[in-house]
Amino acid sequence: MNEPLVGRDERTVAIENASYRIAYLFLSYGLLMAVVYRSFVLGDTGWDLLALVVAGGVVATGYQGAHRVLSRGWLMTVLMTMAAAFVIAGIIAYARG
Repeated sequence: MNEPLVGRDERTVAIENASYRIAYLFLSYGLLMAVVYRSFVLGDTGWDLLALVVAGGVVATGYQGAHRVLSRGWLMTVLMTMAAAFVIAGIIAYARG
């Protein structure tokens, strides 16, 4: 008798999830680079692409929050990231005049 093959196990799911994470990061940073290029090189606004990056983060965070998987350190990380982003944005805005 042949034993049936298992189609999906924990390892398969873990690898799929890791690949989704890599793809998400690639797309997010690619969109951010497109925003930077459009803004600094072409002089266009990139709010449409930047909104896609932010919306992707909001959707992922909302899903994780709904399933209660966010840790206590998560809030501190978000606040530190936002503070750094505001400082960098202020420096760039000041430098551009």
